[in-house]
Amino acid sequence: MSSSPGEPPEAGYQPMRPRVSASARVLTAFFSQALTSFKATSSKLEVICTASRQPVGTSQKDDQPAIPSPLPPRARPRTLIILDSSFNPPTRAHLRMATSAILSEGRPPTTTNHNVENAVDVGGRAETTRLLLLLSINNADKAPKPAPFHQRLGLMWAFAQDVQAWLQQQANTAIDVDIGLSTLPFFHEKSEAIDQVGFYQRGAPEVKMGQVMLVGYDTLIRVFNPKYYGPVAAPPPGTPLDTSVPTAAENKQEKPRTPMQKALGPLFQRARLRVTMRTDDEWGGKDEQLKYLQDLVQDDDGEEGGGHGLGRISGSKEWAERIEMVEGREAGTEVVSSTYARDAAREGNRERLDKMVSDGVKWWIEEEGLYRE
Repeated sequence: MSSSPGEPPEAGYQPMRPRVSASARVLTAFFSQALTSFKATSSKLEVICTASRQPVGTSQKDDQPAIPSPLPPRARPRTLIILDSSFNPPTRAHLRMATSAILSEGRPPTTTNHNVENAVDVGGRAETTRLLLLLSINNADKAPKPAPFHQRLGLMWAFAQDVQAWLQQQANTAIDVDIGLSTLPFFHEKSEAIDQVGFYQRGAPEVKMGQVMLVGYDTLIRVFNPKYYGPVAAPPPGTPLDTSVPTAAENKQEKPRTPMQKALGPLFQRARLRVTMRTDDEWGGKDEQLKYLQDLVQDDDGEEGGGHGLGRISGSKEWAERIEMVEGREAGTEVVSSTYARDAAREGNRERLDKMVSDGVKWWIEEEGLYRE
């Protein structure tokens, strides 16, 4: 349940050129309209555009449309990697999470033959891997700060192309990157909506699309907090208290599922969680975070036991088998965060901003004057 992240190499890495295809003004107008259109619908999740993969050696202007558009896969992907974040802004830490996950799933089709537009093999099987960048706007009635949602979509577009540039430079490979909007607040709800959205439904219905959700260690803690799933239903008023000792047959009967079981059971059937550890003072070191996962699967006596495992919160040990822990930043290296990126932009510290975000994202921040106040 723990593995090396296949993290991006630093030695000999050439900085990525900004690859934004159209002017920021045109893109900003597109994303503003896409956001307005999405909010006007009853849809809970929608893919609004795709940054399409390109052959090595081709230029952005030759292969990318001037205006983004959604490009559904020709067949249902076998693996959809999902990076659900506030993207305020996306950082080099997000870049590491996405690229290492893509490479860990097995390399997508090679780009050496400049023929990546057809990623379906001769047997008609689904595309190997696809990446979805997902932005939740469930608080859309309240003005988001410090960057509005349409600007975050622009940052996501620039970030998607930075992911593609890194994959081409470092792994000689390519992948389609979708950008989506959602009004759903919780992972299990988003996972279900992704599984049902028509965008990924093409091809043979028997092909199952596995999901890999990229999360940080802090998010993993919240996933297993029962308070996010509502209270266990109480018996109807007037129900007499049953003080009898249950029979052996009654003990074997299936108990009603808790709200947490109803939410996470289907989630872990569809998805795996790839958890990037956060080794800092707030969350402890690597050993402590690995121990948290080990404690989840320890044998205890359920809710009455003294352990800290999934049995205590009416969970299933099989859930933990769908969790992979990977290392984040190396010990002693600089912390990369969206907060530090915003601070650098506000202070006009371009050198520090370059350490926090990738080239295209930096270009967008500076072009649009984000985070100056």
